[in-house]
Amino acid sequence: MPKGRLARAPESQDIHAPIIPACSRALPPDSTLIYIGCRMSSTGERFERAVAIMERLRAPGGCPWDREQTFDSIKPYTLEETYEVLEAIDNRDWPELAGELGDLLLQVLFYAEMANEQSSFSIDDVLDRLSSKLINRHPHVFGDVKADTSAEVKRNWEALKVEERKKRQADVTEGDAAATKEQKQSILAGVSSAMPSLLEASKLSSRAAQAGFDWPNVEGLFDKLTEETNELREELKEFPAPGPRPQGRGMAGSGRTVVPEDLQARLEDEVGDLFFVLVNIARYLSVDPESALRKSNRKFKRRFQWVEARLHESGRPADQAPMEELESLWQQAKAHERDKSEKPAEEKPA
Repeated sequence: MPKGRLARAPESQDIHAPIIPACSRALPPDSTLIYIGCRMSSTGERFERAVAIMERLRAPGGCPWDREQTFDSIKPYTLEETYEVLEAIDNRDWPELAGELGDLLLQVLFYAEMANEQSSFSIDDVLDRLSSKLINRHPHVFGDVKADTSAEVKRNWEALKVEERKKRQADVTEGDAAATKEQKQSILAGVSSAMPSLLEASKLSSRAAQAGFDWPNVEGLFDKLTEETNELREELKEFPAPGPRPQGRGMAGSGRTVVPEDLQARLEDEVGDLFFVLVNIARYLSVDPESALRKSNRKFKRRFQWVEARLHESGRPADQAPMEELESLWQQAKAHERDKSEKPAEEKPA
């Protein structure tokens, strides 16, 4: 393809469309045209093209919106794209997942390009560190370590991560050591407090369990759940009369009882402890708490919308129906879902 000529993308996806020349090397830097629609023969060429496009968007004369973004301004989009990936997986929507994974990859390219601009690191450093980590943490594949089961792999992996943390501690400069000594010596160092709270709780308890700080069996966890529930009930004895009640219909927060600040803080503490125990039960059962709660949220939404649809058929919104009717419709919604899930099995030919 002549240098400087822009290849036109085919206007249709017709398999008989003219073949467009393949990209033979990395795409040009930001000052020249990007070759749009060229047929690429390898994954590497496709990746280089995406990197070059990101570089062009951030370059002088590129996209004003992309050029004004910072590490902090992009963070919310990273979280949003991550959850959209999870939703596509939960929905088993594979075509949508391909697009969402591309959106998530864009976040990586965005951060790497901004870091390259300030000479912190480049996408090459990201890929090199990823490849090195994969090789180092799989000595049973790329080395002589033996691991025939996933349990053995996990034990080796955790041991390797411990060694990596020790090495990072040793690399701390003497000037920084005094301020970070306590944190760096902890097995909990490295668990980010910026991650979702359920995930953070799961990782913290998993790290502590590696040191032997764990319940001997799941029954101990159910005992702990009862203990924490009783502690919450004890705090509720100080709740202003007539005690906790549902908030009034209509505007959120209306009709809420005013609770003394110190009591509110203790209630929050006890509810947090309940969540933490539930996360540990999930860990014990190898259940991802984020995924489990997300599915329950979706299930609640689906059922409540079914209730709303039945009420709309009679010309009423949900906030005008008595609680008894709402509960009756809720039970019908559950039965409706059970019937739908059992129907395919009943209709399956013998």
